Amino acid sequence: MTPQLIRTAKELHTLPRDGRRAVVMTMGALHEGHATLVREARRLVGPTGQVVVTVFVNPLQFGAGEDLDRYPRTLDADVAIAGQAGADAVFAPSVDEVYPGGEPQVRITAGPMGERLEGASRPGHFDGVLTVVGKLLHLTLPDVALFGQKDAQQLALIRRMARDLNFPVEIVGVPTVREGDNLALSSRNRYLSEADRATALELSRALLTAGASAAEGPAPVRRSALAVLDGAARLEPPLRLDYLALVDPSDFTEVPDDYTGEAILAVAAKVGTTRLIDNIPLTVGAAR
Repeated sequence: MTPQLIRTAKELHTLPRDGRRAVVMTMGALHEGHATLVREARRLVGPTGQVVVTVFVNPLQFGAGEDLDRYPRTLDADVAIAGQAGADAVFAPSVDEVYPGGEPQVRITAGPMGERLEGASRPGHFDGVLTVVGKLLHLTLPDVALFGQKDAQQLALIRRMARDLNFPVEIVGVPTVREGDNLALSSRNRYLSEADRATALELSRALLTAGASAAEGPAPVRRSALAVLDGAARLEPPLRLDYLALVDPSDFTEVPDDYTGEAILAVAAKVGTTRLIDNIPLTVGAAR
């Protein structure tokens, strides 16, 4: 199908809807990971429901020196991919449409949970994310919103925001989609050279290697992952580790060595000029 391209909130509010509405929020440069979200959205709302994909490169979530200007903008291709995956409409507003008064003076603050890991590396990032997600939830008025688990901390914060601020929407997480070589799909993968990509594959290898130690507890998980990442730091080009963390999914605090239960092993690193993140969910300490 060819989805309707909508540019303004006024057009969006006049879009007829029958049944449930699902929204998939993106910054464009759609790939198979986004298509998977759209297909899952279609499955959840059924043939009589409505799927809206938003395409908006949000300036609030980019810090100084980050890649806002070079972030890929491929709207025609995005509309085609969204339609092939089952979207009814693509909402692609301008910055002025989303922030009509300029940068908003009132924003949603992510709090302590948003200051850890990604938040520590990118101060203010999650405030920008939650502010635009909150605005887009108000504009699209969905029954359900879907987000990828690759951005695990973002997903946890959006769920917390919806609960704490009483957004009348169901937040659904969809498992990470990976390429054939196991690299997590990301719009930033297009920046990787062949040599960069070979080094980047050590991220997923570290996670999977560590996952094999999950039953033994947190300490073996961390040791196994760091052994792989330490080796990747000696490659050419090297992998420059930002963080590796084994965290409680509820608040993204590091779990202690005697912890048992559900956890997320998260990693962020740079290869060349490209910053990549990845994670896997684990059940740790099951053998104890």
